[in-house]
Amino acid sequence: MLYRLKNDFRLSIVTLLSGSAILGITPFAIMRFLDGNLLAGFIDLGILVVLSGSLIYAWVTHDTYRSGIFLAIASCTGAVVVGILVGEVGLFWLYPCLVTTFFLAPSRVAAALNLVSVLAMMTVENAFTSSVQMWTFVASTTIVSACSYVFALRNKEQRERLEQLATIDPLTGVKNRRSMDQELDLAAANAERTGLSYALVILDIDHFKKINDEYGHGVGDNVLRDLVGLIEENTRRTDLLFRFGGEEFVVLFPGVDEDNLKTVVANLQQGLRRSLKGPGGPVTSSFGVAVLRHGESVTSWLSRADHALYRAKESGRDRVVYGDDF
Repeated sequence: MLYRLKNDFRLSIVTLLSGSAILGITPFAIMRFLDGNLLAGFIDLGILVVLSGSLIYAWVTHDTYRSGIFLAIASCTGAVVVGILVGEVGLFWLYPCLVTTFFLAPSRVAAALNLVSVLAMMTVENAFTSSVQMWTFVASTTIVSACSYVFALRNKEQRERLEQLATIDPLTGVKNRRSMDQELDLAAANAERTGLSYALVILDIDHFKKINDEYGHGVGDNVLRDLVGLIEENTRRTDLLFRFGGEEFVVLFPGVDEDNLKTVVANLQQGLRRSLKGPGGPVTSSFGVAVLRHGESVTSWLSRADHALYRAKESGRDRVVYGDDF
Protein backbone atom coordinates (compact mmCIF):
# COMPACT_ATOMS: atom_id res chain seq x y z
CA MET A 1 0.00 0.00 0.00
CA LEU A 2 2.68 2.49 1.01
CA TYR A 3 4.76 1.46 -2.00
CA ARG A 4 1.92 2.33 -4.38
CA LEU A 5 1.35 5.68 -2.69
CA LYS A 6 5.06 6.52 -2.95
CA ASN A 7 5.35 5.53 -6.61
CA ASP A 8 1.99 6.64 -8.02
CA PHE A 9 1.61 10.40 -7.63
CA ARG A 10 -1.93 10.62 -9.00
CA LEU A 11 -3.10 7.77 -6.76
CA SER A 12 -1.61 9.52 -3.74
CA ILE A 13 -3.43 12.74 -4.69
CA VAL A 14 -6.74 10.91 -5.20
CA THR A 15 -6.31 9.15 -1.85
CA LEU A 16 -5.30 12.29 0.04
CA LEU A 17 -8.04 14.50 -1.38
CA SER A 18 -10.76 11.87 -1.12
CA GLY A 19 -9.80 11.03 2.44
CA SER A 20 -9.65 14.71 3.45
CA ALA A 21 -13.01 15.42 1.81
CA ILE A 22 -14.64 12.43 3.48
CA LEU A 23 -13.35 13.51 6.89
CA GLY A 24 -14.44 17.11 6.26
CA ILE A 25 -17.93 16.42 4.89
CA THR A 26 -19.00 13.62 7.24
CA PRO A 27 -19.54 15.86 10.32
CA PHE A 28 -21.69 18.27 8.27
CA ALA A 29 -23.77 15.40 6.89
CA ILE A 30 -24.42 14.15 10.42
CA MET A 31 -25.23 17.67 11.64
CA ARG A 32 -27.75 18.27 8.83
CA PHE A 33 -29.55 15.02 9.55
CA LEU A 34 -29.71 15.93 13.24
CA ASP A 35 -31.05 19.40 12.34
CA GLY A 36 -33.75 17.88 10.16
CA ASN A 37 -32.31 19.25 6.90
CA LEU A 38 -32.77 15.92 5.16
CA LEU A 39 -32.28 17.13 1.60
CA ALA A 40 -28.89 18.70 2.34
CA GLY A 41 -27.99 15.68 4.44
CA PHE A 42 -28.73 13.28 1.61
CA ILE A 43 -26.76 15.49 -0.79
CA ASP A 44 -23.75 15.26 1.54
CA LEU A 45 -24.29 11.53 1.87
CA GLY A 46 -24.35 11.19 -1.93
CA ILE A 47 -21.10 13.13 -2.19
CA LEU A 48 -19.51 10.81 0.38
CA VAL A 49 -20.64 7.76 -1.57
CA VAL A 50 -19.19 9.16 -4.79
CA LEU A 51 -15.88 10.05 -3.12
CA SER A 52 -15.58 6.62 -1.55
CA GLY A 53 -16.50 4.91 -4.82
CA SER A 54 -13.91 6.89 -6.77
CA LEU A 55 -11.24 6.07 -4.20
CA ILE A 56 -12.03 2.34 -4.26
CA TYR A 57 -12.15 2.34 -8.08
CA ALA A 58 -8.72 3.98 -8.27
CA TRP A 59 -7.15 1.44 -5.92
CA VAL A 60 -8.76 -1.62 -7.49
CA THR A 61 -8.37 -0.77 -11.19
CA HIS A 62 -5.22 1.43 -11.03
CA ASP A 63 -7.13 3.80 -13.35
CA THR A 64 -6.31 7.06 -11.60
CA TYR A 65 -6.90 9.14 -14.75
CA ARG A 66 -10.64 8.48 -15.03
CA SER A 67 -11.18 8.36 -11.29
CA GLY A 68 -9.41 11.71 -10.91
CA ILE A 69 -11.59 13.40 -13.53
CA PHE A 70 -14.74 11.85 -12.06
CA LEU A 71 -13.72 12.92 -8.57
CA ALA A 72 -13.11 16.51 -9.74
CA ILE A 73 -16.50 16.67 -11.48
CA ALA A 74 -18.29 15.14 -8.51
CA SER A 75 -16.64 17.51 -6.03
CA CYS A 76 -17.44 20.66 -7.99
CA THR A 77 -20.98 19.51 -8.71
CA GLY A 78 -21.52 18.71 -5.05
CA ALA A 79 -20.20 22.12 -4.00
CA VAL A 80 -22.54 23.91 -6.42
CA VAL A 81 -25.54 21.86 -5.29
CA VAL A 82 -24.76 22.61 -1.65
CA GLY A 83 -24.50 26.31 -2.58
CA ILE A 84 -27.93 26.15 -4.20
CA LEU A 85 -29.41 24.53 -1.09
CA VAL A 86 -27.82 26.55 1.71
CA GLY A 87 -26.99 29.81 -0.04
CA GLU A 88 -24.05 32.01 0.98
CA VAL A 89 -22.55 29.43 3.35
CA GLY A 90 -22.16 27.03 0.45
CA LEU A 91 -19.74 29.36 -1.35
CA PHE A 92 -16.89 28.29 0.91
CA TRP A 93 -17.18 24.65 -0.22
CA LEU A 94 -16.28 25.59 -3.78
CA TYR A 95 -12.82 26.99 -2.97
CA PRO A 96 -11.09 23.67 -2.09
CA CYS A 97 -12.69 22.14 -5.18
CA LEU A 98 -11.21 24.85 -7.40
CA VAL A 99 -7.76 24.07 -6.03
CA THR A 100 -7.91 20.29 -6.24
CA THR A 101 -9.31 20.03 -9.79
CA PHE A 102 -5.89 20.88 -11.26
CA PHE A 103 -4.33 17.95 -9.38
CA LEU A 104 -7.09 15.50 -10.28
CA ALA A 105 -7.77 16.30 -13.94
CA PRO A 106 -5.88 17.61 -16.99
CA SER A 107 -5.40 21.38 -16.99
CA ARG A 108 -7.96 22.11 -19.72
CA VAL A 109 -10.60 19.95 -18.08
CA ALA A 110 -9.90 21.52 -14.70
CA ALA A 111 -10.07 25.08 -16.07
CA ALA A 112 -13.36 24.38 -17.85
CA LEU A 113 -14.78 22.71 -14.76
CA ASN A 114 -13.81 25.65 -12.55
CA LEU A 115 -15.34 28.15 -14.98
CA VAL A 116 -18.62 26.24 -15.19
CA SER A 117 -18.76 25.88 -11.40
CA VAL A 118 -18.24 29.61 -10.79
CA LEU A 119 -20.80 30.58 -13.43
CA ALA A 120 -23.29 28.11 -11.97
CA MET A 121 -22.78 29.53 -8.49
CA MET A 122 -23.37 33.06 -9.84
CA THR A 123 -26.86 32.03 -10.92
CA VAL A 124 -27.86 31.10 -7.37
CA GLU A 125 -30.11 33.95 -6.21
CA ASN A 126 -29.63 33.55 -2.47
CA ALA A 127 -25.86 32.99 -2.62
CA PHE A 128 -24.88 36.68 -2.64
CA THR A 129 -26.14 39.64 -0.61
CA SER A 130 -24.97 42.18 -3.20
CA SER A 131 -23.41 42.51 -6.63
CA VAL A 132 -20.18 43.65 -4.96
CA GLN A 133 -20.02 40.38 -3.04
CA MET A 134 -20.71 38.39 -6.22
CA TRP A 135 -17.94 40.07 -8.21
CA THR A 136 -15.59 39.75 -5.25
CA PHE A 137 -16.37 36.04 -5.33
CA VAL A 138 -15.63 35.93 -9.08
CA ALA A 139 -12.31 37.76 -8.64
CA SER A 140 -11.19 35.59 -5.71
CA THR A 141 -12.10 32.31 -7.43
CA THR A 142 -10.26 33.45 -10.55
CA ILE A 143 -7.11 34.16 -8.50
CA VAL A 144 -7.41 30.83 -6.69
CA SER A 145 -7.83 28.95 -9.98
CA ALA A 146 -4.90 30.75 -11.63
CA CYS A 147 -2.56 30.12 -8.69
CA SER A 148 -3.64 26.48 -8.50
CA TYR A 149 -2.98 26.05 -12.22
CA VAL A 150 0.52 27.52 -11.96
CA PHE A 151 1.35 25.45 -8.89
CA ALA A 152 0.02 22.22 -10.42
CA LEU A 153 1.90 22.89 -13.67
CA ARG A 154 5.14 23.57 -11.82
CA ASN A 155 4.64 20.48 -9.70
CA LYS A 156 4.10 18.36 -12.82
CA GLU A 157 7.28 19.68 -14.46
CA GLN A 158 9.35 18.98 -11.35
CA ARG A 159 7.86 15.51 -10.99
CA GLU A 160 8.64 14.66 -14.62
CA ARG A 161 12.18 15.96 -14.13
CA LEU A 162 12.67 13.81 -11.04
CA GLU A 163 11.27 10.78 -12.85
CA GLN A 164 13.71 11.38 -15.69
CA LEU A 165 16.64 11.69 -13.28
CA ALA A 166 15.55 8.45 -11.62
CA THR A 167 15.36 6.44 -14.86
CA ILE A 168 18.02 7.95 -17.17
CA ASP A 169 21.77 7.40 -16.96
CA PRO A 170 23.25 10.93 -16.84
CA LEU A 171 26.47 10.04 -18.69
CA THR A 172 25.11 8.22 -21.73
CA GLY A 173 21.49 9.43 -21.81
CA VAL A 174 20.05 5.90 -22.03
CA LYS A 175 17.76 4.24 -19.52
CA ASN A 176 19.35 3.00 -16.31
CA ARG A 177 19.13 -0.21 -14.26
CA ARG A 178 15.94 0.84 -12.50
CA SER A 179 14.18 1.48 -15.78
CA MET A 180 15.55 -1.79 -17.17
CA ASP A 181 14.00 -3.79 -14.33
CA GLN A 182 10.61 -2.26 -15.08
CA GLU A 183 10.86 -2.87 -18.83
CA LEU A 184 11.96 -6.48 -18.39
CA ASP A 185 9.01 -7.12 -16.08
CA LEU A 186 6.68 -5.65 -18.70
CA ALA A 187 8.31 -7.72 -21.43
CA ALA A 188 7.90 -10.95 -19.46
CA ALA A 189 4.25 -10.16 -18.74
CA ASN A 190 3.59 -9.27 -22.37
CA ALA A 191 5.28 -12.45 -23.58
CA GLU A 192 2.99 -14.55 -21.40
CA ARG A 193 -0.09 -12.67 -22.57
CA THR A 194 0.61 -12.41 -26.31
CA GLY A 195 3.26 -15.03 -27.03
CA LEU A 196 5.64 -12.40 -28.48
CA SER A 197 9.26 -13.51 -28.28
CA TYR A 198 11.87 -11.43 -26.47
CA ALA A 199 15.65 -11.66 -26.40
CA LEU A 200 18.16 -9.69 -24.39
CA VAL A 201 21.85 -9.09 -24.93
CA ILE A 202 24.30 -8.11 -22.22
CA LEU A 203 27.42 -6.60 -23.76
CA ASP A 204 30.59 -5.57 -22.00
CA ILE A 205 33.48 -3.50 -23.36
CA ASP A 206 36.66 -5.57 -23.37
CA HIS A 207 39.57 -4.25 -21.28
CA PHE A 208 37.69 -1.07 -20.39
CA LYS A 209 39.60 -0.66 -17.14
CA LYS A 210 42.81 -0.48 -19.14
CA ILE A 211 41.39 2.42 -21.17
CA ASN A 212 40.53 4.31 -17.98
CA ASP A 213 43.89 3.57 -16.38
CA GLU A 214 46.02 4.54 -19.39
CA TYR A 215 44.05 7.46 -20.84
CA GLY A 216 41.82 8.68 -18.01
CA HIS A 217 38.15 8.44 -17.16
CA GLY A 218 37.27 11.27 -19.53
CA VAL A 219 38.41 9.17 -22.48
CA GLY A 220 36.58 6.18 -21.02
CA ASP A 221 33.39 8.23 -20.81
CA ASN A 222 33.75 9.19 -24.48
CA VAL A 223 34.10 5.52 -25.41
CA LEU A 224 30.89 4.74 -23.51
CA ARG A 225 29.02 7.52 -25.30
CA ASP A 226 30.38 6.36 -28.68
CA LEU A 227 29.27 2.83 -27.86
CA VAL A 228 25.73 4.00 -27.13
CA GLY A 229 25.58 5.90 -30.43
CA LEU A 230 26.76 2.87 -32.39
CA ILE A 231 24.30 0.53 -30.67
CA GLU A 232 21.45 2.89 -31.50
CA GLU A 233 22.62 3.05 -35.13
CA ASN A 234 22.70 -0.75 -35.39
CA THR A 235 19.39 -1.56 -33.69
CA ARG A 236 15.74 -0.81 -34.38
CA ARG A 237 13.71 1.96 -32.81
CA THR A 238 11.63 -0.65 -31.01
CA ASP A 239 14.72 -2.14 -29.36
CA LEU A 240 15.51 -0.82 -25.88
CA LEU A 241 18.98 0.02 -24.60
CA PHE A 242 19.94 0.25 -20.91
CA ARG A 243 23.13 0.89 -19.02
CA PHE A 244 23.45 -2.11 -16.74
CA GLY A 245 26.37 -0.74 -14.79
CA GLY A 246 29.93 0.44 -15.49
CA GLU A 247 30.81 -0.64 -19.02
CA GLU A 248 27.96 -3.18 -19.26
CA PHE A 249 24.87 -2.50 -21.35
CA VAL A 250 21.68 -4.45 -22.01
CA VAL A 251 19.72 -4.44 -25.26
CA LEU A 252 16.16 -5.78 -25.23
CA PHE A 253 14.94 -7.12 -28.58
CA PRO A 254 11.15 -7.57 -28.80
CA GLY A 255 9.76 -9.76 -31.56
CA VAL A 256 13.10 -11.36 -32.47
CA ASP A 257 12.97 -15.15 -32.53
CA GLU A 258 15.81 -17.64 -32.52
CA ASP A 259 15.90 -17.87 -36.31
CA ASN A 260 17.03 -14.30 -36.93
CA LEU A 261 18.50 -13.44 -33.53
CA LYS A 262 21.97 -14.64 -34.50
CA THR A 263 21.96 -12.41 -37.58
CA VAL A 264 20.81 -9.40 -35.56
CA VAL A 265 23.46 -9.87 -32.88
CA ALA A 266 26.20 -10.61 -35.43
CA ASN A 267 25.39 -7.38 -37.28
CA LEU A 268 25.52 -5.46 -34.00
CA GLN A 269 28.87 -7.01 -33.10
CA GLN A 270 30.34 -6.23 -36.52
CA GLY A 271 29.10 -2.64 -36.34
CA LEU A 272 30.81 -2.10 -32.98
CA ARG A 273 33.97 -3.94 -34.00
CA ARG A 274 34.24 -1.83 -37.15
CA SER A 275 33.53 1.61 -35.70
CA LEU A 276 34.21 1.69 -31.95
CA LYS A 277 37.69 3.08 -31.37
CA GLY A 278 39.77 4.48 -28.55
CA PRO A 279 43.15 6.20 -28.34
CA GLY A 280 44.87 2.82 -28.47
CA GLY A 281 42.96 1.55 -31.48
CA PRO A 282 39.81 -0.55 -32.02
CA VAL A 283 37.68 -1.36 -28.95
CA THR A 284 35.88 -4.71 -28.88
CA SER A 285 32.98 -6.03 -26.84
CA SER A 286 31.77 -9.38 -25.54
CA PHE A 287 28.13 -10.48 -25.77
CA GLY A 288 25.90 -12.75 -23.69
CA VAL A 289 22.53 -13.56 -25.27
CA ALA A 290 19.38 -15.24 -23.93
CA VAL A 291 15.86 -15.71 -25.31
CA LEU A 292 13.03 -15.55 -22.79
CA ARG A 293 11.55 -18.95 -22.11
CA HIS A 294 7.85 -19.57 -21.55
CA GLY A 295 7.04 -18.97 -17.88
CA GLU A 296 10.60 -17.93 -17.04
CA SER A 297 11.25 -15.28 -14.42
CA VAL A 298 13.13 -12.11 -15.28
CA THR A 299 15.81 -13.03 -12.74
CA SER A 300 16.47 -16.36 -14.45
CA TRP A 301 16.41 -14.76 -17.91
CA LEU A 302 18.91 -12.10 -16.92
CA SER A 303 21.07 -14.65 -15.11
CA ARG A 304 21.35 -16.85 -18.21
CA ALA A 305 22.43 -13.89 -20.34
CA ASP A 306 24.92 -12.80 -17.68
CA HIS A 307 26.35 -16.31 -17.47
CA ALA A 308 26.70 -16.38 -21.28
CA LEU A 309 28.60 -13.07 -21.09
CA TYR A 310 30.90 -14.57 -18.46
CA ARG A 311 31.64 -17.48 -20.78
CA ALA A 312 32.36 -15.05 -23.62
CA LYS A 313 34.88 -13.26 -21.42
CA GLU A 314 36.45 -16.47 -20.23
CA SER A 315 36.81 -17.88 -23.75
CA GLY A 316 38.83 -14.97 -25.10
CA ARG A 317 36.53 -11.90 -25.37
CA ASP A 318 35.32 -10.21 -28.57
CA ARG A 319 32.75 -12.92 -29.17
CA VAL A 320 29.07 -13.79 -28.79
CA VAL A 321 27.91 -16.60 -26.51
CA TYR A 322 24.29 -17.72 -26.38
CA GLY A 323 22.45 -19.02 -23.36
CA ASP A 324 21.81 -22.72 -22.93
CA ASP A 325 18.54 -22.45 -24.84
CA PHE A 326 20.52 -22.52 -28.15
